[in-house]
Amino acid sequence: MSKYKVDITGINTSQLKALSHEQNMELFKKLKAGNEEAKNELINGNLKLVLSILKGFNKHNLNMDDLFQVGVIGLIKAIDNFDISYNLKLSTYGVPLILGEIKKYLRDNTSIRVSRSIKDNAYQILRFKEDYINVHGREPSITEISCALGMKEYDIGYALESLREPMSIFEPIYSDGGDTIYLEDQIADKKEQSKDHDMLISMHRALQKIDVRERNVLMDRFVVGKTQSEIARMLNISQAQVSRIEKNAMAKVRKLIK
Repeated sequence: MSKYKVDITGINTSQLKALSHEQNMELFKKLKAGNEEAKNELINGNLKLVLSILKGFNKHNLNMDDLFQVGVIGLIKAIDNFDISYNLKLSTYGVPLILGEIKKYLRDNTSIRVSRSIKDNAYQILRFKEDYINVHGREPSITEISCALGMKEYDIGYALESLREPMSIFEPIYSDGGDTIYLEDQIADKKEQSKDHDMLISMHRALQKIDVRERNVLMDRFVVGKTQSEIARMLNISQAQVSRIEKNAMAKVRKLIK
């Protein structure tokens, strides 16, 4: 069993029990039948889920006692709103709610509000991914999710991103010992194209003078708007290689248009 390094005053976290998916489902059936004690068992049997989320906040010198209480509120909301017909594990459904409650508390009610329809899409995607993994033993691709659920690929990514914790764009996310890839390298460039016709002409000429692969990477990144991860999958190379190709291409273009 995993050891949680979160200290909560008055609670021996190592002795907290963790209910299995089957045990959770049985308790939800009892709760639906009117057994209120089942709710307490569900809360107490899933406190380690809250602790596992708090581990991500442990390095920020925050009051873990307060965050634990807030996280438990999120867990209770997840239990109150959970429906067996979702065909989801409580942990899958509950993590975004617990995390959202904690982030809302930390931001003092200044968090970005996500619409209900986007959240519904996100939970539908999570449910599909979980079922797909159980059947096929792997995660479905964005294209497979899109075909199965009738959603646009952009909407799928947007829905899933809405559940994630915001990060600094300067957060380092990968390093192969040489070039470091930062979060900003993963953000598709959606900025409006320059209206300077002279610059556009110079850019076009410069692009014609660089390697075809480099030109295609730049076009995919800054015209089509793909991320480095998407380009890496398309070219069957690593993300670090895409980053190096992009940087080399940009350096060549800058020299050519000076």
